Amino acid sequence: MRTAESVTPMHPDKICDRISDAILDACLTQDPKSRVAIETMGGHGIITVTGEMTTNAFVDIRDIVKGIVGDKCGTQVNIVRQSSDIANGVDRGGAGDQGIMVGYATSETIEMIPREVKMSRNLCRYIYEQFPTDGKTQVTLGDHNELVSVVASFQNTTSKEIEDLVRGYFGGDGYNVYANPAGDWSCGGFDADTGLTGRKLVVDNYGPRIPIGGGAFSGKDPSKVDRSGAYMARKIAVDILKEKCANEVYVWLAYAIGHDQPVEATAIIDGQIEQIKGYDLSPRGMIEQLDLLKPIYEKTAEWGHFGRNNTWDK
Repeated sequence: MRTAESVTPMHPDKICDRISDAILDACLTQDPKSRVAIETMGGHGIITVTGEMTTNAFVDIRDIVKGIVGDKCGTQVNIVRQSSDIANGVDRGGAGDQGIMVGYATSETIEMIPREVKMSRNLCRYIYEQFPTDGKTQVTLGDHNELVSVVASFQNTTSKEIEDLVRGYFGGDGYNVYANPAGDWSCGGFDADTGLTGRKLVVDNYGPRIPIGGGAFSGKDPSKVDRSGAYMARKIAVDILKEKCANEVYVWLAYAIGHDQPVEATAIIDGQIEQIKGYDLSPRGMIEQLDLLKPIYEKTAEWGHFGRNNTWDK
């Protein structure tokens, strides 16, 4: 059995991811060479935005926050320039930090992501179109990819409305539906819970069945290999899957801070280990190949970073 979950853009953690990436996009729109590492925490009337920005852009952070959450929250801002010690390594083309990135591709879906991830994400989007609120879905599949159970919790809806949508979407019987299993609820978002950038890493990646490197994506410009390296690892996995007509490909990249080449670049193709060759895996090379200096990131903070026809999915 295997299970994956998805969350809506109005989930508190996802609101924080969206704010961090909206700030990054605003910087890149004016200055593509911006260095940005922004963290957002929100909850119970207060949003705190902190981190580092080295940019020629003028960005009104409070206005960006207001555009996403409205007037419901006050905003605290504490932003400084990037550390000169880190900047020295990045300026000469090196990675902005050490780190491990995992890429993955599978032939089991057209999007080349795990089936349970696709099903949970698509169901979440479907319900969100009817009820654009804070919410979550979770899908469990059995040994033969049969649907075993669905969990769906959405603010300002009833359990009957949700169950009807789930059964209308998937059809058939033979599976359990847990709709608002703790009871119907109206208090959601930052009114009910806190949120934090980077707290939905498994949702952002490939679900719990596939390992992740551990680094967050949102709020980071692509000189951070946590982001560009993860996107490149996905691109390599997709390329290998197509080239070798494989069933499943894992890619591992690992970097040392200040160095421009990975200390590991390994692929596992249907269980066979190969060293990755033929790619420029320097931060600058990955940024150029994937065209990562454009303001494309706020949308990646919604519905996962892979399997959505981005440049790294093709």
